[in-house]
Amino acid sequence: MTEKIVNYLKENRDTHLKELSDWLAVPSVSALPEHKEDVRKGAEWIADNLTNAGMDNVKIYETDGHPVVYGDWLKAEGKPTVLVYGHYDVQPVDPIELWESPPYEATIRDNKLYARGASDDKGQTFMHVKVLQAILKSKGTLPLNFKFCIEGEEEIGSPSLPKFIEENKDLLAADVIVISDTGMLDRGKPAICYGLRGMCAMQVDVTGPNSDLHSGLYGGAVQNPLHAITELLQSFRDENGRILVDGFYDNVQELTEEEREAFRALPLTEEALKNQLGVTELTGEEGYSHIERTWARPTLELNGVWGGFQGEGIKTVIPAKAHAKISCRLVPNQEPDEIIEKVKAHIEKHKPVGIDVIVTLFDKGAPYVTPFDHPAIQAAARSYEKVYGVPTAFTRGGGSIPIVATFDQMLNIPVVLMGFGLSTENFHAPNEHFHLENFDKGMETLADYWFELEKSIQKETTTR
Repeated sequence: MTEKIVNYLKENRDTHLKELSDWLAVPSVSALPEHKEDVRKGAEWIADNLTNAGMDNVKIYETDGHPVVYGDWLKAEGKPTVLVYGHYDVQPVDPIELWESPPYEATIRDNKLYARGASDDKGQTFMHVKVLQAILKSKGTLPLNFKFCIEGEEEIGSPSLPKFIEENKDLLAADVIVISDTGMLDRGKPAICYGLRGMCAMQVDVTGPNSDLHSGLYGGAVQNPLHAITELLQSFRDENGRILVDGFYDNVQELTEEEREAFRALPLTEEALKNQLGVTELTGEEGYSHIERTWARPTLELNGVWGGFQGEGIKTVIPAKAHAKISCRLVPNQEPDEIIEKVKAHIEKHKPVGIDVIVTLFDKGAPYVTPFDHPAIQAAARSYEKVYGVPTAFTRGGGSIPIVATFDQMLNIPVVLMGFGLSTENFHAPNEHFHLENFDKGMETLADYWFELEKSIQKETTTR
Protein backbone atom coordinates (compact mmCIF):
# COMPACT_ATOMS: atom_id res chain seq x y z
CA MET A 1 0.00 0.00 0.00
CA THR A 2 1.46 3.34 -0.98
CA GLU A 3 1.44 6.48 1.11
CA LYS A 4 -0.36 8.17 -1.78
CA ILE A 5 -3.48 6.02 -1.25
CA VAL A 6 -3.60 6.75 2.48
CA ASN A 7 -3.18 10.47 1.83
CA TYR A 8 -6.04 10.37 -0.67
CA LEU A 9 -8.31 8.75 1.94
CA LYS A 10 -7.36 11.36 4.54
CA GLU A 11 -7.78 14.30 2.17
CA ASN A 12 -11.22 13.10 1.08
CA ARG A 13 -12.49 11.99 4.50
CA ASP A 14 -15.04 14.81 4.84
CA THR A 15 -16.34 14.18 1.33
CA HIS A 16 -16.67 10.46 2.05
CA LEU A 17 -18.57 11.08 5.29
CA LYS A 18 -20.90 13.47 3.49
CA GLU A 19 -21.57 10.86 0.80
CA LEU A 20 -22.20 8.16 3.40
CA SER A 21 -24.55 10.48 5.28
CA ASP A 22 -26.57 10.95 2.09
CA TRP A 23 -26.93 7.17 1.73
CA LEU A 24 -27.85 6.77 5.39
CA ALA A 25 -30.63 9.32 4.88
CA VAL A 26 -32.45 6.81 2.64
CA PRO A 27 -34.78 4.71 4.88
CA SER A 28 -34.21 1.46 2.99
CA VAL A 29 -36.07 -0.81 5.43
CA SER A 30 -36.64 -4.08 3.59
CA ALA A 31 -39.01 -5.53 6.19
CA LEU A 32 -41.70 -2.85 5.82
CA PRO A 33 -43.79 -2.67 2.62
CA GLU A 34 -44.26 1.08 3.00
CA HIS A 35 -40.51 1.50 2.39
CA LYS A 36 -40.43 -0.43 -0.88
CA GLU A 37 -39.59 2.66 -2.94
CA ASP A 38 -37.03 3.78 -0.37
CA VAL A 39 -35.27 0.43 -0.72
CA ARG A 40 -35.08 1.01 -4.48
CA LYS A 41 -33.68 4.49 -3.84
CA GLY A 42 -31.01 2.86 -1.68
CA ALA A 43 -30.11 0.58 -4.58
CA GLU A 44 -30.00 3.49 -7.04
CA TRP A 45 -27.77 5.49 -4.70
CA ILE A 46 -25.09 2.82 -4.37
CA ALA A 47 -25.27 2.05 -8.10
CA ASP A 48 -24.50 5.70 -8.86
CA ASN A 49 -21.69 5.68 -6.31
CA LEU A 50 -20.12 2.57 -7.84
CA THR A 51 -20.16 4.27 -11.23
CA ASN A 52 -18.61 7.44 -9.82
CA ALA A 53 -15.91 5.35 -8.14
CA GLY A 54 -14.82 3.95 -11.50
CA MET A 55 -16.63 0.61 -11.62
CA ASP A 56 -17.89 -0.72 -14.96
CA ASN A 57 -21.03 -2.60 -16.00
CA VAL A 58 -23.01 -1.22 -13.06
CA LYS A 59 -26.54 -2.53 -13.18
CA ILE A 60 -29.58 -2.89 -10.95
CA TYR A 61 -30.95 -6.43 -11.33
CA GLU A 62 -34.58 -7.11 -10.52
CA THR A 63 -35.45 -10.09 -8.31
CA ASP A 64 -38.64 -11.53 -6.87
CA GLY A 65 -38.17 -9.02 -4.05
CA HIS A 66 -35.83 -6.05 -3.72
CA PRO A 67 -33.15 -5.48 -6.38
CA VAL A 68 -29.50 -6.54 -6.42
CA VAL A 69 -26.81 -4.04 -7.46
CA TYR A 70 -23.88 -5.31 -9.51
CA GLY A 71 -20.71 -3.61 -10.75
CA ASP A 72 -17.21 -4.73 -11.72
CA TRP A 73 -13.69 -3.73 -12.70
CA LEU A 74 -12.03 -6.50 -14.72
CA LYS A 75 -8.95 -4.90 -16.25
CA ALA A 76 -6.24 -6.70 -14.22
CA GLU A 77 -5.42 -9.24 -16.91
CA GLY A 78 -4.41 -12.62 -15.58
CA LYS A 79 -5.09 -11.65 -11.97
CA PRO A 80 -7.63 -13.28 -9.62
CA THR A 81 -11.10 -11.85 -9.06
CA VAL A 82 -12.59 -10.73 -5.75
CA LEU A 83 -16.37 -10.66 -5.21
CA VAL A 84 -17.32 -8.04 -2.62
CA TYR A 85 -20.72 -8.65 -1.02
CA GLY A 86 -22.70 -6.15 1.05
CA HIS A 87 -26.28 -5.07 1.69
CA TYR A 88 -27.99 -1.73 1.47
CA ASP A 89 -31.17 -2.58 3.39
CA VAL A 90 -31.52 -1.73 7.08
CA GLN A 91 -33.57 -2.71 10.10
CA PRO A 92 -36.67 -0.76 11.23
CA VAL A 93 -35.92 2.06 13.68
CA ASP A 94 -38.54 1.45 16.36
CA PRO A 95 -38.77 2.29 19.18
CA ILE A 96 -37.96 5.65 17.66
CA GLU A 97 -38.40 7.54 20.95
CA LEU A 98 -35.18 5.94 22.23
CA TRP A 99 -33.03 7.53 19.51
CA GLU A 100 -30.98 10.47 20.75
CA SER A 101 -30.83 11.92 17.22
CA PRO A 102 -33.03 11.25 14.16
CA PRO A 103 -32.18 7.78 12.81
CA TYR A 104 -31.89 8.93 9.19
CA GLU A 105 -29.97 12.13 9.90
CA ALA A 106 -26.35 11.06 10.32
CA THR A 107 -24.86 12.73 13.39
CA ILE A 108 -21.27 12.62 14.65
CA ARG A 109 -20.79 12.52 18.44
CA ASP A 110 -17.56 11.49 20.21
CA ASN A 111 -16.05 10.42 16.87
CA LYS A 112 -18.95 8.04 16.26
CA LEU A 113 -21.37 8.26 13.33
CA TYR A 114 -24.96 7.74 14.51
CA ALA A 115 -27.63 6.60 12.04
CA ARG A 116 -29.55 3.47 11.07
CA GLY A 117 -27.22 1.45 8.84
CA ALA A 118 -24.05 3.25 9.93
CA SER A 119 -22.45 -0.01 11.04
CA ASP A 120 -24.84 -2.62 9.60
CA ASP A 121 -24.08 -2.54 6.73
CA LYS A 122 -24.05 0.64 4.67
CA GLY A 123 -21.00 2.05 6.42
CA GLN A 124 -18.90 -1.08 5.92
CA THR A 125 -20.06 -1.64 2.33
CA PHE A 126 -19.36 2.00 1.48
CA MET A 127 -15.76 1.62 2.70
CA HIS A 128 -15.07 -0.97 0.00
CA VAL A 129 -16.25 1.35 -2.76
CA LYS A 130 -14.20 4.28 -1.51
CA VAL A 131 -11.03 2.22 -1.10
CA LEU A 132 -11.13 1.03 -4.71
CA GLN A 133 -11.83 4.59 -5.82
CA ALA A 134 -8.80 5.75 -3.81
CA ILE A 135 -6.54 3.15 -5.40
CA LEU A 136 -7.75 4.01 -8.89
CA LYS A 137 -7.27 7.74 -8.29
CA SER A 138 -3.81 7.19 -6.78
CA LYS A 139 -2.41 4.46 -9.03
CA GLY A 140 -4.66 4.40 -12.09
CA THR A 141 -5.27 0.67 -11.80
CA LEU A 142 -6.23 -2.04 -9.29
CA PRO A 143 -4.07 -4.98 -8.17
CA LEU A 144 -6.91 -7.50 -8.68
CA ASN A 145 -10.18 -7.80 -10.55
CA PHE A 146 -13.30 -6.87 -8.58
CA LYS A 147 -17.02 -7.55 -8.67
CA PHE A 148 -19.71 -6.16 -6.37
CA CYS A 149 -22.93 -7.88 -5.33
CA ILE A 150 -24.93 -5.57 -3.05
CA GLU A 151 -28.40 -6.78 -2.10
CA GLY A 152 -31.48 -5.27 -0.48
CA GLU A 153 -32.90 -8.17 1.53
CA GLU A 154 -30.22 -9.29 3.99
CA GLU A 155 -32.19 -8.01 6.98
CA ILE A 156 -35.11 -10.29 6.03
CA GLY A 157 -33.01 -13.39 5.36
CA SER A 158 -32.00 -12.80 1.71
CA PRO A 159 -34.98 -14.71 0.26
CA SER A 160 -34.33 -13.67 -3.36
CA LEU A 161 -30.55 -13.89 -3.48
CA PRO A 162 -30.06 -17.69 -3.76
CA LYS A 163 -32.12 -17.72 -6.96
CA PHE A 164 -30.17 -14.71 -8.27
CA ILE A 165 -26.85 -16.46 -7.56
CA GLU A 166 -28.04 -19.69 -9.17
CA GLU A 167 -29.11 -17.83 -12.32
CA ASN A 168 -25.97 -15.66 -12.48
CA LYS A 169 -23.09 -17.96 -11.54
CA ASP A 170 -20.98 -16.80 -14.47
CA LEU A 171 -21.63 -13.14 -13.65
CA LEU A 172 -20.56 -13.66 -10.02
CA ALA A 173 -17.69 -16.11 -10.69
CA ALA A 174 -14.66 -15.18 -8.59
CA ASP A 175 -11.70 -16.62 -6.68
CA VAL A 176 -12.60 -15.28 -3.25
CA ILE A 177 -15.54 -13.49 -1.59
CA VAL A 178 -14.93 -10.69 0.90
CA ILE A 179 -17.70 -9.53 3.23
CA SER A 180 -17.56 -6.72 5.78
CA ASP A 181 -20.66 -7.35 7.87
CA THR A 182 -19.10 -8.74 11.04
CA GLY A 183 -17.33 -7.23 14.03
CA MET A 184 -13.97 -6.82 15.66
CA LEU A 185 -13.06 -8.47 18.95
CA ASP A 186 -13.06 -5.13 20.75
CA ARG A 187 -11.95 -1.58 20.20
CA GLY A 188 -8.46 -1.65 18.66
CA LYS A 189 -8.56 -5.47 18.47
CA PRO A 190 -9.20 -6.73 14.93
CA ALA A 191 -10.68 -10.15 14.33
CA ILE A 192 -11.48 -12.36 11.39
CA CYS A 193 -14.63 -14.42 11.70
CA TYR A 194 -14.13 -17.86 10.15
CA GLY A 195 -17.49 -19.33 11.08
CA LEU A 196 -21.13 -18.34 11.54
CA ARG A 197 -24.04 -20.15 13.09
CA GLY A 198 -27.00 -20.98 10.92
CA MET A 199 -30.60 -20.33 11.88
CA CYS A 200 -34.18 -21.45 11.64
CA ALA A 201 -37.04 -19.41 13.09
CA MET A 202 -40.72 -20.09 13.55
CA GLN A 203 -43.92 -18.94 15.23
CA VAL A 204 -46.01 -21.27 17.36
CA ASP A 205 -49.74 -20.48 17.63
CA VAL A 206 -51.75 -22.33 20.27
CA THR A 207 -55.56 -22.32 19.99
CA GLY A 208 -57.98 -23.49 22.65
CA PRO A 209 -61.65 -22.46 22.96
CA ASN A 210 -63.40 -20.72 20.10
CA SER A 211 -63.38 -17.38 21.97
CA ASP A 212 -62.04 -15.78 25.16
CA LEU A 213 -63.85 -17.19 28.18
CA HIS A 214 -64.86 -15.81 31.57
CA SER A 215 -62.36 -17.33 33.99
CA GLY A 216 -64.94 -17.61 36.74
CA LEU A 217 -67.47 -19.49 34.64
CA TYR A 218 -65.02 -21.76 32.83
CA GLY A 219 -61.78 -21.72 34.82
CA GLY A 220 -60.75 -25.22 35.92
CA ALA A 221 -62.74 -26.99 33.21
CA VAL A 222 -61.09 -25.76 29.99
CA GLN A 223 -57.46 -25.87 28.90
CA ASN A 224 -55.96 -22.39 29.10
CA PRO A 225 -53.77 -21.75 26.01
CA LEU A 226 -51.39 -19.62 28.10
CA HIS A 227 -50.80 -22.46 30.54
CA ALA A 228 -50.51 -24.88 27.64
CA ILE A 229 -47.92 -22.86 25.74
CA THR A 230 -45.93 -22.27 28.94
CA GLU A 231 -45.84 -26.02 29.57
CA LEU A 232 -44.89 -26.68 25.96
CA LEU A 233 -42.08 -24.12 25.92
CA GLN A 234 -40.71 -25.39 29.23
CA SER A 235 -40.29 -28.83 27.65
CA PHE A 236 -37.61 -27.61 25.25
CA ARG A 237 -34.69 -27.37 27.73
CA ASP A 238 -33.55 -28.99 30.95
CA GLU A 239 -32.17 -27.22 34.02
CA ASN A 240 -28.59 -27.46 32.64
CA GLY A 241 -29.41 -25.65 29.39
CA ARG A 242 -29.44 -28.77 27.23
CA ILE A 243 -32.06 -28.83 24.46
CA LEU A 244 -34.42 -31.79 24.82
CA VAL A 245 -35.65 -32.02 21.23
CA ASP A 246 -35.03 -35.60 20.07
CA GLY A 247 -32.07 -35.73 17.68
CA PHE A 248 -31.22 -32.05 18.05
CA TYR A 249 -27.51 -32.74 18.67
CA ASP A 250 -27.15 -35.75 16.38
CA ASN A 251 -25.04 -34.07 13.70
CA VAL A 252 -23.37 -31.30 15.72
CA GLN A 253 -19.71 -30.86 14.76
CA GLU A 254 -17.71 -30.62 17.97
CA LEU A 255 -14.96 -28.06 18.42
CA THR A 256 -11.39 -29.24 18.02
CA GLU A 257 -9.10 -28.94 21.01
CA GLU A 258 -7.06 -26.43 18.97
CA GLU A 259 -10.13 -24.22 18.58
CA ARG A 260 -11.06 -24.51 22.27
CA GLU A 261 -7.52 -23.56 23.24
CA ALA A 262 -7.62 -20.56 20.87
CA PHE A 263 -10.93 -19.43 22.39
CA ARG A 264 -9.51 -19.73 25.92
CA ALA A 265 -6.60 -17.48 24.92
CA LEU A 266 -8.90 -14.62 23.88
CA PRO A 267 -9.31 -11.70 26.33
CA LEU A 268 -13.07 -12.27 26.65
CA THR A 269 -13.90 -12.96 30.28
CA GLU A 270 -17.23 -13.88 31.81
CA GLU A 271 -16.87 -11.00 34.25
CA ALA A 272 -16.46 -8.47 31.46
CA LEU A 273 -19.52 -9.83 29.66
CA LYS A 274 -21.62 -9.71 32.83
CA ASN A 275 -20.61 -6.09 33.38
CA GLN A 276 -21.37 -5.19 29.76
CA LEU A 277 -24.83 -6.76 29.91
CA GLY A 278 -25.72 -5.74 33.45
CA VAL A 279 -26.43 -9.29 34.65
CA THR A 280 -25.23 -11.08 37.77
CA GLU A 281 -24.77 -14.54 36.25
CA LEU A 282 -24.31 -16.19 32.88
CA THR A 283 -26.20 -19.37 32.04
CA GLY A 284 -26.20 -21.94 29.29
CA GLU A 285 -25.31 -25.45 28.24
CA GLU A 286 -23.29 -27.19 30.92
CA GLY A 287 -19.70 -28.07 30.10
CA TYR A 288 -18.98 -25.18 27.74
CA SER A 289 -17.54 -21.71 28.19
CA HIS A 290 -19.60 -18.63 27.39
CA ILE A 291 -17.59 -18.16 24.18
CA GLU A 292 -18.21 -21.73 23.06
CA ARG A 293 -21.91 -21.45 23.88
CA THR A 294 -22.35 -18.32 21.77
CA TRP A 295 -20.04 -19.15 18.88
CA ALA A 296 -20.06 -22.89 18.38
CA ARG A 297 -22.99 -24.53 20.18
CA PRO A 298 -26.59 -24.70 18.93
CA THR A 299 -29.39 -22.94 20.77
CA LEU A 300 -33.15 -22.77 20.98
CA GLU A 301 -34.38 -19.40 22.23
CA LEU A 302 -37.74 -17.78 22.83
CA ASN A 303 -37.92 -14.40 21.08
CA GLY A 304 -41.45 -13.49 22.14
CA VAL A 305 -44.38 -14.97 24.07
CA TRP A 306 -47.82 -13.37 24.26
CA GLY A 307 -51.55 -13.90 24.67
CA GLY A 308 -54.55 -12.78 26.70
CA PHE A 309 -55.26 -9.35 28.12
CA GLN A 310 -52.36 -6.87 27.81
CA GLY A 311 -53.92 -3.61 29.03
CA GLU A 312 -53.78 -1.88 32.41
CA GLY A 313 -55.51 -3.52 35.32
CA ILE A 314 -56.87 -7.02 35.03
CA LYS A 315 -59.40 -8.73 32.82
CA THR A 316 -60.27 -12.17 34.12
CA VAL A 317 -60.38 -14.19 30.93
CA ILE A 318 -59.12 -17.49 29.64
CA PRO A 319 -57.71 -16.40 26.26
CA ALA A 320 -58.61 -18.31 23.14
CA LYS A 321 -55.05 -18.16 21.79
CA ALA A 322 -51.42 -17.89 22.85
CA HIS A 323 -48.31 -17.40 20.74
CA ALA A 324 -44.54 -17.72 20.80
CA LYS A 325 -41.68 -16.91 18.45
CA ILE A 326 -38.73 -19.30 18.50
CA SER A 327 -35.32 -19.20 16.85
CA CYS A 328 -32.60 -21.85 16.75
CA ARG A 329 -28.97 -21.01 16.06
CA LEU A 330 -27.29 -23.91 14.31
CA VAL A 331 -23.69 -25.10 13.98
CA PRO A 332 -21.84 -27.02 11.26
CA ASN A 333 -23.53 -30.23 10.05
CA GLN A 334 -26.95 -29.17 11.35
CA GLU A 335 -29.43 -28.72 8.49
CA PRO A 336 -32.15 -26.08 9.08
CA ASP A 337 -34.91 -28.16 7.45
CA GLU A 338 -34.06 -31.19 9.59
CA ILE A 339 -34.05 -29.13 12.79
CA ILE A 340 -37.41 -27.57 11.90
CA GLU A 341 -38.95 -31.02 11.47
CA LYS A 342 -37.48 -32.20 14.78
CA VAL A 343 -38.84 -29.16 16.62
CA LYS A 344 -42.26 -29.71 15.06
CA ALA A 345 -42.17 -33.38 16.10
CA HIS A 346 -41.26 -32.32 19.66
CA ILE A 347 -44.20 -29.92 19.73
CA GLU A 348 -46.59 -32.61 18.53
CA LYS A 349 -45.26 -35.07 21.11
CA HIS A 350 -45.38 -32.66 24.06
CA LYS A 351 -48.41 -30.48 23.37
CA PRO A 352 -50.93 -30.53 26.25
CA VAL A 353 -54.44 -31.87 25.69
CA GLY A 354 -57.29 -29.55 24.70
CA ILE A 355 -55.39 -27.35 22.25
CA ASP A 356 -54.38 -27.18 18.59
CA VAL A 357 -50.93 -26.00 17.50
CA ILE A 358 -49.88 -24.39 14.21
CA VAL A 359 -46.17 -23.84 13.40
CA THR A 360 -45.32 -21.15 10.82
CA LEU A 361 -41.77 -21.05 9.45
CA PHE A 362 -39.77 -17.86 8.93
CA ASP A 363 -36.04 -17.27 8.30
CA LYS A 364 -33.62 -20.12 7.85
CA GLY A 365 -29.97 -20.37 6.86
CA ALA A 366 -27.20 -22.95 6.99
CA PRO A 367 -24.15 -22.61 9.26
CA TYR A 368 -20.76 -21.85 7.76
CA VAL A 369 -17.16 -22.53 8.76
CA THR A 370 -13.90 -22.40 6.79
CA PRO A 371 -10.29 -23.24 7.78
CA PHE A 372 -8.69 -20.10 9.18
CA ASP A 373 -5.29 -21.06 7.73
CA HIS A 374 -6.53 -20.29 4.18
CA PRO A 375 -4.08 -17.90 2.42
CA ALA A 376 -6.80 -15.30 1.76
CA ILE A 377 -7.68 -15.21 5.45
CA GLN A 378 -4.07 -15.12 6.59
CA ALA A 379 -3.41 -12.21 4.20
CA ALA A 380 -6.30 -10.33 5.82
CA ALA A 381 -4.82 -11.02 9.25
CA ARG A 382 -1.49 -9.51 8.19
CA SER A 383 -3.16 -6.35 6.88
CA TYR A 384 -5.17 -5.90 10.07
CA GLU A 385 -2.03 -6.29 12.16
CA LYS A 386 -0.07 -3.85 10.01
CA VAL A 387 -2.66 -1.08 10.47
CA TYR A 388 -3.89 -1.76 14.02
CA GLY A 389 -0.50 -2.75 15.41
CA VAL A 390 -1.76 -5.86 17.27
CA PRO A 391 -2.17 -9.53 16.29
CA THR A 392 -5.44 -10.48 14.61
CA ALA A 393 -7.78 -12.81 16.51
CA PHE A 394 -9.65 -15.63 14.77
CA THR A 395 -13.24 -15.95 15.95
CA ARG A 396 -16.56 -17.48 15.12
CA GLY A 397 -19.76 -15.45 15.03
CA GLY A 398 -22.78 -16.33 17.12
CA GLY A 399 -25.10 -14.63 14.66
CA SER A 400 -26.14 -15.66 11.18
CA ILE A 401 -25.59 -14.30 7.70
CA PRO A 402 -27.54 -16.96 5.78
CA ILE A 403 -26.21 -15.92 2.41
CA VAL A 404 -22.61 -16.76 3.43
CA ALA A 405 -23.37 -20.49 3.43
CA THR A 406 -25.26 -20.03 0.14
CA PHE A 407 -22.23 -18.41 -1.49
CA ASP A 408 -20.04 -21.23 -0.17
CA GLN A 409 -22.36 -23.95 -1.50
CA MET A 410 -23.20 -22.39 -4.88
CA LEU A 411 -19.92 -20.74 -5.88
CA ASN A 412 -17.56 -23.06 -3.98
CA ILE A 413 -14.97 -20.39 -3.19
CA PRO A 414 -13.53 -19.18 0.15
CA VAL A 415 -15.34 -16.45 2.07
CA VAL A 416 -13.33 -13.90 4.05
CA LEU A 417 -15.41 -12.21 6.76
CA MET A 418 -13.46 -9.02 7.31
CA GLY A 419 -15.55 -6.75 9.53
CA PHE A 420 -14.91 -3.44 11.27
CA GLY A 421 -17.95 -3.06 13.53
CA LEU A 422 -18.09 -3.42 17.31
CA SER A 423 -20.64 -5.43 19.29
CA THR A 424 -21.50 -2.29 21.28
CA GLU A 425 -22.63 -0.30 18.22
CA ASN A 426 -26.36 -1.00 18.63
CA PHE A 427 -27.00 -2.43 15.18
CA HIS A 428 -30.67 -3.52 15.04
CA ALA A 429 -31.33 -1.22 18.03
CA PRO A 430 -31.86 2.50 18.69
CA ASN A 431 -28.77 4.71 18.42
CA GLU A 432 -26.89 2.50 15.98
CA HIS A 433 -23.45 3.99 15.36
CA PHE A 434 -20.07 3.32 13.78
CA HIS A 435 -16.75 4.22 15.39
CA LEU A 436 -14.98 6.49 12.94
CA GLU A 437 -11.56 5.26 14.02
CA ASN A 438 -12.58 1.98 12.40
CA PHE A 439 -13.97 3.81 9.39
CA ASP A 440 -10.50 5.33 8.93
CA LYS A 441 -8.33 2.37 9.90
CA GLY A 442 -10.70 -0.03 8.18
CA MET A 443 -10.21 1.63 4.81
CA GLU A 444 -6.44 1.62 5.32
CA THR A 445 -6.64 -2.08 6.15
CA LEU A 446 -8.69 -2.86 3.03
CA ALA A 447 -6.34 -0.81 0.86
CA ASP A 448 -3.40 -2.81 2.17
CA TYR A 449 -5.26 -6.11 1.91
CA TRP A 450 -5.81 -6.02 -1.83
CA PHE A 451 -2.05 -5.77 -2.42
CA GLU A 452 -1.32 -8.32 0.33
CA LEU A 453 -3.85 -10.70 -1.21
CA GLU A 454 -2.29 -10.32 -4.64
CA LYS A 455 1.13 -11.22 -3.21
CA SER A 456 -0.32 -14.12 -1.25
CA ILE A 457 -2.05 -15.62 -4.29
CA GLN A 458 1.07 -15.19 -6.44
CA LYS A 459 3.18 -16.96 -3.78
CA GLU A 460 0.65 -19.80 -3.50
CA THR A 461 0.61 -20.21 -7.29
CA THR A 462 4.45 -20.22 -7.47
CA THR A 463 4.71 -22.79 -4.66
CA ARG A 464 2.40 -25.29 -6.37
